[in-house]
Order: sequence, then C-alpha cells, then structure tokens
Amino acid sequence: MSRKQRPLAQIISYSSFTMPRNLSVITFFIALTVQSCLSVTLYEYYVPDGVPSTGLVAEGETFTLNGKNLTIFSGSFHYFRVHPDYWRETFKKMRAAGLNTVQTYVPWNLHEPRQGEYDFGELGEDMSPFLDLRSFVQMAQEEDLFVLFRPGPYICSEWEFGGMPSWLQRDPTMHVRTYYDNYRSAVAAYFGALLPQVADLEFTEGGPIIAVQIENEYGNFGYDDEPRDHLYMNFLKNLTLSSGLDNSLLYTSDSPASKLDWGTLPGVLQTANFQRDAESNLSMLKLLQPNRPMMVTEFWSGWFDHWLADVHTDWDVDEFATTLDYILSHGSSVNFYMFIGGTNFGFMAGANAVPTWPTYAPIVTSYDYGAPLSEAGDYTEKYSRLVELIALYNPLNGIVDNPVGPAQRQKAAYGDFPVTEILDIYSLISQAPVKFVNDEPLNMEALDMNNGNGQSYGYLLYSTNVKLQVPQSELLIRGHVRDMAQVFVDLVVQTKPYQHLNDVNDFGFWNGRDKNISLPGTGNPADRLDILVENLGRVNYGAAHNFYQKKGLWEGDVLVDRERVLGWTMTPLEFKKSFVNGLTGWEPFTTSANGPAMYRTTVTLSSPPLDTFLDMRQWNKGVVFVNGFNVGRYWSVGPQRTLYVPAPLLVQGDNQITIFEQYTAASAVSFIDVPILS
Repeated sequence: MSRKQRPLAQIISYSSFTMPRNLSVITFFIALTVQSCLSVTLYEYYVPDGVPSTGLVAEGETFTLNGKNLTIFSGSFHYFRVHPDYWRETFKKMRAAGLNTVQTYVPWNLHEPRQGEYDFGELGEDMSPFLDLRSFVQMAQEEDLFVLFRPGPYICSEWEFGGMPSWLQRDPTMHVRTYYDNYRSAVAAYFGALLPQVADLEFTEGGPIIAVQIENEYGNFGYDDEPRDHLYMNFLKNLTLSSGLDNSLLYTSDSPASKLDWGTLPGVLQTANFQRDAESNLSMLKLLQPNRPMMVTEFWSGWFDHWLADVHTDWDVDEFATTLDYILSHGSSVNFYMFIGGTNFGFMAGANAVPTWPTYAPIVTSYDYGAPLSEAGDYTEKYSRLVELIALYNPLNGIVDNPVGPAQRQKAAYGDFPVTEILDIYSLISQAPVKFVNDEPLNMEALDMNNGNGQSYGYLLYSTNVKLQVPQSELLIRGHVRDMAQVFVDLVVQTKPYQHLNDVNDFGFWNGRDKNISLPGTGNPADRLDILVENLGRVNYGAAHNFYQKKGLWEGDVLVDRERVLGWTMTPLEFKKSFVNGLTGWEPFTTSANGPAMYRTTVTLSSPPLDTFLDMRQWNKGVVFVNGFNVGRYWSVGPQRTLYVPAPLLVQGDNQITIFEQYTAASAVSFIDVPILS
C-alpha cells in the first residue's frame, strides 16, 4: 500500500508517542520506526485523495485547510532577493525546520519596469532570471510547502519605492496607494498581467496558494486615526477576486496594538506584525477578532540596516526564542519575517523617511536581517532555536515528514586581484546611450527615456558651462539635493567625501536645504561645471506625503554668483549590464582618479566557483558589477563593508569585476569567505 493510499486512521493511530514505563526500549524504538514509516507529506495529509474540497478557513480558534486543523509555520523568502539557483535548496531548509508554508512579496517595479511591459523571467532585463514567479510558486509545492501570496501593489520590504515603479512619478498629481484614477488604472493593468500567472495555483485548484494579502500595512499609511482610503482597499479586494484568486483566504497585516483595525476590511482576516511586544499585539488582535484564529504575518526575526548607522542591527537569540514561545503557546500561527533575507541587488535598496534628523535613511545592500538563514543561506543559532520550538508546538510533529536539511554551502576566499584598468568619468559618459538638453535641470523621472518611462535608478550628471570669478565663485542649489551630489570644475572634484554624520546637513547631501559651496575662479571665458547626483533609493516607508518623491535636481534653481544657470546637458547613468559590459576605451591602471571613475580587473577561477564576499574596506563609495551584474552599493561609512557574490554569478574561467568608485579607489579587489556587516 502506498503512502497516498494508506487510510488516515492508520496514520493518526501512530501520531503521538510517549514511552510507558512498562514498554521496553527496543519495543519503543520499533514503534518509532513504524511511526517514521507511516509519516506522510503535507499534501498527502491535507489532500489524501488528491482533490481538495475547501481551502484555508479562518473561523474559531484554529485555521482549517480542507477541513483539517492547520497551524501555519511560515517563513518569508523573497524570490527576487535570492539567486534562483538557490530557491530549491532554501525551500528544503525551510521544510527541514518544520515550516509548512512560505510567504513572499511581489515587486511591481521589477515585473513592470516600463509601463505596459511585463517581466516574468523572459524580458531580458538584468533581474529577469530572478522573476519567474510561477516557477517559484510551483517549486514551493514540489518541496511540500504552502504559499502565502502578497502581491502588493505596495510591499514596503525596504525595497526601492516600496516595490512600486518609478514611472508612476511622471504623473505630476500622482497619489499612490489611493483611489486616485491614474493609480487605480495602473494597478488594474498590472494585476491583470500578474494574477493570471498564478490564479490556477490556488490550493483549491491543486496548487499551493492558500491565502492572499490585500495591500500591505495600510493602517500605517495615514495620520493618527484619520480614516484610511477604504474605497481603494475594496478596489484591491475586488480586483484580486475578479482576477482569478477567488478561492484563497484574504488577509491584511498591521500592528494592531498601535494601528488597531485602521487598515482592515470587513470579512478580511486581520493579522499582526511585530517583534517584541507579542502580548499587547495578540491581545488586541483577539479583542478585534474574538472568533477568528490569530496569525502573526510578520514576526520580525531581526532588523535591517541603514547606511551611516554605527553597527549592524540584530536581535538577541534568547529574546527571539522567548517571544516565539509566547506566540506559539498562545495558539497563534506565525510567519518569520524574514526566514532568509537575501540581497538588495542592483539599485533596489529603499529608504525610510524618518520624522527627525537626518529625515532620510537609505538602506544598505545586504538584507541579511539577522534572519534564521543568513544572507548567503547559512544556518544560524536562530534556525536551531526555532526548530526546537516548532517541534514542541507542531500538532503534526511525527505525522508529517520533516526532511533533513541540505548541507551548508562552502565559501571561498579567493584573495586579492590588482586593478588593471581605468576609465575616466568623461570617457564613461561619452558612451552613455542617451543625453538630454534643457534650460533647467530636470529630475530623473521627467527624462524622456526607457520608452517614455523616465530614468528609474542610478546617477544623473548635470553639465553646463559657466564663468567663474577670481578668486572664487559661489554655487548655490535651491531646495534639497535628491539624494547626494558631487561637483566638478574642469574635471577637478570640488566636494569632499562624507566623513561625519553631521555632513548630511552640508552641501551635496539630502538634509541640507539651499546650500552653497565655493568654487575656485579661473578667469577663463567659460569653465565646465558638472554635478553628479545619485539616487540612493526612493522611500519605501513613511507617511503619505513621503511618497511624493523625485530624484535629482528639481526642487529649485541652480545659481552661480546669484545668477540663475541655464542650459544643461543631462546624462543618465543607469549602469545596465549591457552598458557596463560594452564599455570601451579602458586605459592601464597606474593610480586612482581623484573622483568618479570606472575600474576593472579579471578574476580567473580554475575550479567551479563558490559563494564569496567582496571586501570593500579599502574603497570609498560606489557600485560593483560581477560579469556585468550589479551586486549592489558599497560605502565606507558602513555598517556593511562586504558585498555577497553568489557562486552562480561567477564562472569557471575569467570573470570581469568592474567598479564605479565615486571618490578614491584602492589598488586591488579582495575576496574573503565571511561577511562583514558591521
């Protein structure tokens, strides 16, 4: 008789073992062996005949799935932050921990990089290999996991613009996350492309999706207890149902102790997000929903880091375990946010709007999060502790198989490789695919590029000619710079690198308003003036007004000696893979440039590559490309000092490492086998 054919009663009869005093040790272990042989997969247990009749139901004290009680043990795992070659391995590690479910967000900005152009792995974009959402969901089922699906359209997640595409900002009156017409029409078009990708993968259709989230932490999107836009929330609910995801449980998530039911909808399950304050949040959740099961959709297993912070943020393992024990002992289901954090590859790290100085806090490249699995997928002490607690509270422990987890992946310290080539900033921008001329400086989003969608990410160089007075002139930028600026006069850098936290109040940084800088006069009829502005990441979390955001120079005029400067050439640098790999005009490297430049070296591997970490402690600030793929930003201010390089980005043979350094370069590129996050 096969597992699938075995009667459920026969399975249940071996569901709980405690050794009676008169039972011999040998007999006991025979019983355990029988129990092991009779254990089944999750899908065999919940769908013994292969045909589910009902999906996830949230009534009473406990969830039921196909009529059987289910305690959800879930982990957040974002497919767009982990190399797809490691998806299956990660699923196996989740099941080995005793999890029965995976939860994921869906980033709109990657799946619709240009309005009306959708990417589910086939568009040929730099991140396209990460975007086969359907395969990810199907693979979760293959590895015996259910799926909690969070399609947004806003996801927060410390991700650029909360996952929303930057082209939304081209509408001068755009109101994201509201019932505003143009936002609704954009969401409707996107959901019309996205949701059919997975609509037939609902549990009731034989797939793994058991629940779908409506929006994300909408109780936070507002001011105090001011009513939220429930027209918009109902629009999303109806859109989800009409797009084919109509047999899954719908839910929202917020922190009920502080946001009460502000972001909820009638009939939609309210769930909780929190870290330390389990008692107050679960008590409020039960008060708001006395006849429904409790679910912690985001039990924050650690935290994320901002650039300029003193240390890497983590959470004490004992406190983590104590809080988890409280959650499970009070009958709540749980999702670990994050179970594996992964990496904010490219320019995908977001930023937080903060109500006090320094007002804007950009997020680092690593999304390690202090999660049970590290950024590189390594087991941690938190993993071990949660395995123990899940085994203690899982009512199906011993009935459903828990596979053995994969071995830890080996890491490599490849050592130092001297920089061999340099490309100066003007040789770089001369190869930029597009340039724009306008009297006034334009923001990134306003540029007529990417099929009319504007510049999304990276840097924008503003260039003009001015006459500078002897001995010096004053350059004044009205408003704020969004987000950092470097100034050059006739190829010579005039701005200093960041050295102290108070520098963010000065010229060239986001917090300074109407700031000026002295420029040396030459007496020439005209001098070339260049201002390189970096987008450090659009805000992913903040109040409603924080989502009106554009990047570059746009808040006010640029003046030299109190005269308005007109006639600008704007050169966008998005550093796409095809552009980086196609650069020409490299010169032999002898010494670092004093300012922005590209640097390159070749790393030759004689054996199949392993995961490794780029040690950037001798460099200042910039971006690294591995075989043209943008692995993210580095910055000497920390706390992060290494960049994770997954082995699939490397090849056996020659690998090209290209670095855009904004200040002063080191003479070598170093690879080590451990991360330095603090």
